[in-house]
Amino acid sequence: MNLASIIHNSTTSHSISTFHKIYPIYSPSTCPKWLHFQLSPLRIPPPTLVGCIYRQRYSAVVSCLRKSEQREESPTAEKRTQGSGNYVSSVRTVALCVFSAVAFGVGVGFTEGVTKASEFFAGYLLEQSLSVDNLFVFVLIFKYFKVPLMYQNRVLSYGIAGAIIFRLSIILLGTATLQRFEAVNLLLAGVLLYSSFKLFTGEEEDADLSDNFIVKTCQKFIPITSEYDGDRFITLQDGVWKATPLLLTVAVVELSDIAFAVDSIPAVFGVTRDPFIVFTSNLFAILGLRSLYTLISESMGELEYLQPSIGVVLGFIGFKMILDFFGYHVSTEVSLGVVATCLSAGVLLSLVKKSDQ
Repeated sequence: MNLASIIHNSTTSHSISTFHKIYPIYSPSTCPKWLHFQLSPLRIPPPTLVGCIYRQRYSAVVSCLRKSEQREESPTAEKRTQGSGNYVSSVRTVALCVFSAVAFGVGVGFTEGVTKASEFFAGYLLEQSLSVDNLFVFVLIFKYFKVPLMYQNRVLSYGIAGAIIFRLSIILLGTATLQRFEAVNLLLAGVLLYSSFKLFTGEEEDADLSDNFIVKTCQKFIPITSEYDGDRFITLQDGVWKATPLLLTVAVVELSDIAFAVDSIPAVFGVTRDPFIVFTSNLFAILGLRSLYTLISESMGELEYLQPSIGVVLGFIGFKMILDFFGYHVSTEVSLGVVATCLSAGVLLSLVKKSDQ
């Protein structure tokens, strides 16, 4: 044994004995109470040379790692909680909107009479059913533009605000036109009958909106970025201000609602000529649209018989407008009964078929 080996062995044995004096190694039975602790389950057996102190430190590290994993998993839990909270909030908002509409209709009945109240409820049911049907197109738009879920309500809010302003303008213009030109009733009746015909014989909506006229027109005239920039509608890219896909989505939703109004507003005019009733029925139906979207966006495909029932309603109102033009008046109460019966039957048949499957 050479001199270097002797010095190394002496130094090593002295270091170990010194380490044992400072950090003694205890067995589980002789470990002092002040060192007792809860050991976390260890996947890798820890070294035993450093005794209980190292195990305690290792356990602390594992505990920190677990806390880190919990922090990493918490966003998912938070998202689930947030989604559940959004659903409950949407249920409350929809219930509040429906209750407000019913209360308003009852108030109209007390102040203006039963006929006006019937006109309001018929117009409200009609607008609400058409709004539900139109939500399917909104789902396609959001999927096509890949709008993040957190921004969809923002898009709908701006779309609803624009729809209220646009529909008010159209209703005022339409009322003045109908008062001056009775023959316009035949034109509106033709629009409703054509829409009804399309609902029964037309092909289903294509999920690919790349060839949609509204989408192509907006993409042509609005320079947009390739990616979203948070919830911003306009952003600075390469020194140039450009619209984000979120603004393009708002434009498409807005123009789509204008296209929907071609069906819905004439339908309400087929029930009543009172611009106040037409606008308020539109207003109450539109206000709950955002929350209604949250509730049924994932289950609208299950309402299989809703579109045919809407087709029947539009056809009925179209024929009613033609009869009114030639002097054969159909009472508002009858119109309300037909609208409510057809829409209820469509929803109930859809639910029955779903339960059978």
